[in-house]
Amino acid sequence: MLNFCSLYSGSSGNSLFVETANTKILIDAGVSSKKIEQSLLDINVDPKTIDAILVTHEHTDHVQGLGTLSKKFDLPVFVNQETLDAMPKQKDKIAEKNIKKFIVSDKFSIGDLEIKPFSIPHDAANPCGFSIWKEDKKISIVTDIGHMTNDILKNLEESLFIMLEANYDPEVLRCSSYPFTLKSRIAGPTRPFIK
Repeated sequence: MLNFCSLYSGSSGNSLFVETANTKILIDAGVSSKKIEQSLLDINVDPKTIDAILVTHEHTDHVQGLGTLSKKFDLPVFVNQETLDAMPKQKDKIAEKNIKKFIVSDKFSIGDLEIKPFSIPHDAANPCGFSIWKEDKKISIVTDIGHMTNDILKNLEESLFIMLEANYDPEVLRCSSYPFTLKSRIAGPTRPFIK
């Protein structure tokens, strides 16, 4: 068994749930701890049974409830060093023993899950997606990508399920009410934004 559920996805907050018969993890905690707890209860999962939280990157819509959730349920947080350094408010809430650092592209395990983080193009400190295996079953999660890369495609190969969030549309961005500085940031260094 390898189950996936999107608890929240979008610019207002992101949190994803993955479980096997023996392991339960969250990927990101981008809404309040209270909302995540309720969403887990809504799918009959006791928040106390979560084994860990993985972090894709430090933007608020991915980490808003991270520190509180970790502190309340004594949850390990798996994060790369650059992302950890870029979210000091959340880092301060997480007990030192619960900070589990990984290197992007190096595999690690949580319970009976094997996890491989991989780099993605996004305007964050060291953003990543995750491929997750339970024996021969593989799922992959990639959020906030502005464009596809060959490296991402390689990491998605042989996935039974892919959660892909690609949120860049130049016309929607141009017409949005975002301030110019945010529009320029979203457009990225290779796509200069024109008013």
